[in-house]
Amino acid sequence: MKKIVLFAVIVAAVAAYSQRATILAVVMARGLDTRINENILTSLDDGLHVALCGAGGPMPAPNASGPCVAVVAGDQLYVVDSGTDGVRNLARMGYQVGDVAAVFITHFHSDHIDTLGEMATLRWAAGSNPSPLPVHGPTGVETVVDGFNTAYSHDFVYRHEHHGDLVAPYRSAGMTAYPFQLPTDGNLIRVFEGGGLTVDALGVDHMPVDPAVGYLFSYKGRTALITGDTDKSAVIEQHAKGVDLLVHEALAPNLVMMMNAAAAKNGNAVMEKITFDILDYHASPKEAAETARDAGVGHLLYYHIVPPLVFPGQELLFLDGAEDIFPDYTVGQDGVSFSLPANSDDIVKTRSGL
Repeated sequence: MKKIVLFAVIVAAVAAYSQRATILAVVMARGLDTRINENILTSLDDGLHVALCGAGGPMPAPNASGPCVAVVAGDQLYVVDSGTDGVRNLARMGYQVGDVAAVFITHFHSDHIDTLGEMATLRWAAGSNPSPLPVHGPTGVETVVDGFNTAYSHDFVYRHEHHGDLVAPYRSAGMTAYPFQLPTDGNLIRVFEGGGLTVDALGVDHMPVDPAVGYLFSYKGRTALITGDTDKSAVIEQHAKGVDLLVHEALAPNLVMMMNAAAAKNGNAVMEKITFDILDYHASPKEAAETARDAGVGHLLYYHIVPPLVFPGQELLFLDGAEDIFPDYTVGQDGVSFSLPANSDDIVKTRSGL
């Protein structure tokens, strides 16, 4: 009997192997049916939702792409910064890039803007949008937008000629800049309002990078403040008072100085210089935790994590005691997401990563 069963299993395995292409095609077709119109927006309850489409900084990392934060208010999708691979992570997370209503830029460092062109192009070719991608940012954003539009101008022609108005209408190609003046004296400036959402900008300290801003998102009683790149700042603490979610950048000086020492030991003068220079315009995890504690925020989400966390246990070295200062925290990686249900006090981690 056992021999008969074994023979049957072998015959079935051989048959399956010989038909593997057919089987794979069926599986793929079913997967495409499921994924092609997948849209996480349809599954979200009313509220403010925040997800990291990029948790890292300019250094390559296995679980942290360039800085990118997705914010959903009701059924509208917004993005703060467009760092390396962020737009592709949106798709991996189940968002339709064609649904991006606007992008908000914190400052013009390359790692925060380097995929704006791709963001606009995928949105253009993936959604029936009546106009170009709105890009909000402090004065100077118009120069950035003009540059990307010029760089992609040939692409606009190619895609329109190939796909026509159904996919790539000229009227919605590229981006439109919406610049605003840098807020002064610690004040907020309203830069967007619509559909129950307000977005206010605050000036942050990232000198010599100027202008640099953070954004406060408010929707139906829920709030999230995204700092962008900054040193520890009284302005951030002031406007983070009582916010539900503080998304704060963090650089670990202890780990960066280990890199600095290694660079010096091995004669890498460029890396030695860089790792020394970046210490003075980023907040440490401890400083971000102090801001979260003193502002009484609901939860602290670390992002723009420098240096990359690449081996098990490194998170503990990154925090370097910050966990004792403010225990309600998450060290971000790509795909981490939180939901803040409308008119509630709940803060729900809905995803731990990709």
